[in-house]
Formats: sequence, C-alpha cells, structure tokens
Amino acid sequence: MGEFPSFPTAAVAATEAACGAPVELTEISHRRGAAVWKATGPDGTVAVKAGDGKGAAVTRREAAVLEAIGWPDYLLDSGEGEGEDMAWLVTRWFRGPSTWQAFAPVRSAQDGKAIALSVSWDLCRAVAELHASGWVHSDLQPSHGIHTDHGVRLIDCSWSWRHGTEPAGGFRGGITHLVAPELAASINLGTQPVTPGTVTDVYALAGSLWTCVTGRWPLDYSAVGIDPVPLTPEELRAHIAAGRIPLDTAAPWPAFQNLLRPVLLGRADDRPTAAELADALAKVAT
Repeated sequence: MGEFPSFPTAAVAATEAACGAPVELTEISHRRGAAVWKATGPDGTVAVKAGDGKGAAVTRREAAVLEAIGWPDYLLDSGEGEGEDMAWLVTRWFRGPSTWQAFAPVRSAQDGKAIALSVSWDLCRAVAELHASGWVHSDLQPSHGIHTDHGVRLIDCSWSWRHGTEPAGGFRGGITHLVAPELAASINLGTQPVTPGTVTDVYALAGSLWTCVTGRWPLDYSAVGIDPVPLTPEELRAHIAAGRIPLDTAAPWPAFQNLLRPVLLGRADDRPTAAELADALAKVAT
C-alpha cells in the first residue's frame, strides 16, 4: 500500500464547502494509486478520494460515471490537482453497514439470519435497479454495498459503464476472486476493452454474498492444489477461466448457499438476473 499520501490541497475548499471547517480527516484506504479519507466537519461528513498516476485516471473516471448515472446527492464535487497528475472527488459519506458488516453475526454463529436475508435482498434489488437503468457496476464486492436508512448505496463505481458506450480500457475484472470464469478468460486474452455485463455482475454478486456468509472466497483453491497467494492475477484468472475449481465446502447456511451455488457453478447463460436472485432469496427460511 505504501505511505498514506498527503490530503490534496486542491480538494480542501470543496471539502470545507461540503462539511464545514475545521475538518477532521480519517484515513480509510490507500490502494492502486488512490487514497480515501473520511472528512468530518460541523456541517456533516463526506468521503474524499484522490488518485495520482494511474489512480488519477481511475478517480477521474469514477467522477464522470457518478455524474452520468445521476444519483442525487452522491457526487458533490470533483477536480484536478495543481501542476501534477492528480484527480480528486468528494461524495456523501453514507451511514450504515456494508453487506460484509451486516453478515458479521452470521459468520460468528450468533444468528442474524433475518437481517442478513433482508440486506441480501436489498443489495440484489439495488443491483437490479442499476442494471435496469442500463448500467453495469463491474466491481461488486462484499464492501461495495452500503445499507443506509434510505436504501442501498453502491460505491466504488470506477469501472462501471453503460450499455451502448465503450467500457473502460485497462479493466481487469475487479477483485480477482470474484471474476466470472468467462470474464477471466476474456481478460487474459488481452483484447481491450474487456466488456463486462449484467451476467458477470450477477456472478460477482453471488460470490460476494457467499463470502459474506462464510468469511472465505467462494472457490476452494486448495481442493485442486492451488495456493493463490504467490500467483499473479493473470495466473489466478487462468485457473478460474478453466472452470475446474470447486466451491468452498464451508456451509454455515446451506439453504442460503444452495441458491448461490448454481449461479457460481453454472453456465453464464443460465444465471438469473439480479432481480430473480432477489426473488429467490426472499423465499429462504431463516
């Protein structure tokens, strides 16, 4: 990850305009050339992301995506650095647990299944609504759905794209452990731009929910003698694309996981839509 960068001077005025001054900054994450802060002031709380180098291009693209999607009160401001290859954006800070956090009681065997089912349905419906509007998220993960009092907010939309436009160059499928086999194969072919779709989103959605339940990635690499740690993303994608890795055997919630299993093991053409997955999950008994 490297040393956390300094807060971008170019974003100070926009941050203070959004949450007031003085601003208290909390370092949240720093990866792939982009850093995120939680900024709290007397008038509220916002998230600030700043990227440099390759991270600048990704941050710039996320700002453009959020503006194009048009979610109300999401993107507050964005801009460029001064005399350097840097871009930044300011968004609302969404209060509420991520899907991963909401499943914590299930993972620790403290029940919580009723709440977990509710947030699963909410997440699937949020993805379904995104798809219905013509957009694909392209990087669904256990922490990329925030469950607020006003519904689910999908975050980290850097790679999202709208049907009818060209996907972003340089896309590598999001987090490798949740890349659909057909998308892993397409990425490794090296043709750009790679085109994700609603079916690959649904695979990542099901994989995210599986991980939220078990605390482990969906595929059981050890069952076929694979240690994913030393592998490059390209090497790991090659194994995923081959489709010979079984699902992890952890089964803390069989009724829930049995709905996800065919999504993760079946053919891409046979996957349900996000809305259909939501309907199926709504029938799971706790």
